[in-house]
Amino acid sequence: MTGFRITDGIDRGTAFQFTCDGETVTAYPGESIAAALMAAGKRRTRVSARLQMPRGLYCGMGVCWECIMVVDGKPAVRACMTPAEPGMPVQTQHGVGPGARA
Repeated sequence: MTGFRITDGIDRGTAFQFTCDGETVTAYPGESIAAALMAAGKRRTRVSARLQMPRGLYCGMGVCWECIMVVDGKPAVRACMTPAEPGMPVQTQHGVGPGARA
């Protein structure tokens, strides 16, 4: 699936990139990590600890914690509440922390 981002008639500022699981993702100033990932067509943010099921953005306002990811090496960061920054490394969270397998 390709990403979705409205571009006609909108001045978003200068685009920048960060990485998610080693892949380059384009973002714009003011976008959250989750918004940039959704626009790039990336839906999975974590894998659940117990059932190993893919999870992703749900509430989009920091209440549900479904979108937690590993950001700059720190686990359990809410992607919907964290602004994307140039060059930041982001990883899908597995279980309760980076690389954790429950």
